[in-house]
Amino acid sequence: MKTSTLPNRRLGPIDTPALALGCMSMSGMYGSSDRAESIATIRVALDAGVTLLDTGDFYGAGDNELLIAEALAGLSRDSVQLSVKFGALRDPDGGFTGADARPAAMANFLAYTLRRLGTDHIDIYRPARLDPTVPIEDTIGAIAEQVQKGHVRHIGLSEVGAETIRRAHAVHPIADLQIEWSLLTRDVEGPILDTCRELGVGITAYSVLSRGLLSGHWRADRQLAADDFRASSPRFAPDNLEVNLALVGRPRAVASELSVTTAQLATAWVLSRGDDVVPLVGARTRERLQESLAAVDVHLDDDTLAAIQAAVPATEAAGLRYPTPALPALTTT
Repeated sequence: MKTSTLPNRRLGPIDTPALALGCMSMSGMYGSSDRAESIATIRVALDAGVTLLDTGDFYGAGDNELLIAEALAGLSRDSVQLSVKFGALRDPDGGFTGADARPAAMANFLAYTLRRLGTDHIDIYRPARLDPTVPIEDTIGAIAEQVQKGHVRHIGLSEVGAETIRRAHAVHPIADLQIEWSLLTRDVEGPILDTCRELGVGITAYSVLSRGLLSGHWRADRQLAADDFRASSPRFAPDNLEVNLALVGRPRAVASELSVTTAQLATAWVLSRGDDVVPLVGARTRERLQESLAAVDVHLDDDTLAAIQAAVPATEAAGLRYPTPALPALTTT
């Protein structure tokens, strides 16, 4: 593996390169994918200096963890950082039926994750969503016991608000909050981000390209498979999509002036939010990965940042970021 040429950032106590690889789309959430290409993409990311791989035990009902294990075969465990979400419940038809963050359930999920990944520890372990039936203190306390046993190195959170972050951090230091953050989704800005920075909690920002809307490659006539999450996403509904693609078109001129792609500009904007922010690049092909990796070389001065944010105001995206049934699971909607 090559030495990283990516600048380092900090997620709480963790040093990690400025970009991480989100592996969700490699296991069916956005329709079918090429397994061999996914494995090749992970290996190219590692060779480029990316060390943090993010997954969930429910991505592909465990398939994503098995895929990552195959990609990491033969590599030193210490050369990679594994971030895993747990607790999302699935049914045989692929639907989501809630969250289970009970201590006993967490230990069960962790046992299966360790086996699928072929490792004895997870670097960052986090509940995927808040379980309304379980106090966050109970969940974090149970994960803290796994930290003491050596099965988990650090604890993270996902899609929770400022109060929950404080309560969790009081039980055990929280390394990072995973939350959606892009030019089209800015819910984190305000009390959540302020709380994280007060407590020294980093941010792993997912969906920095708004599930492809900010990629510069999306077409209005693109047909989505029934098993593609975006087929049920309000922002991809025809009327909303028309508005959102027009909105996304605005920063394209800024990208052109900088001789970069729209995706690189959008990723660089998230990178510009602070040295405690690590974007999760959701590429599932080597071509898209290489495009995203180049974002670390894009410099955005104050005038350019102002132009980008004027072109894409924080509240103009059309449609909610998740379907209505999923909203109760999000503290920030």
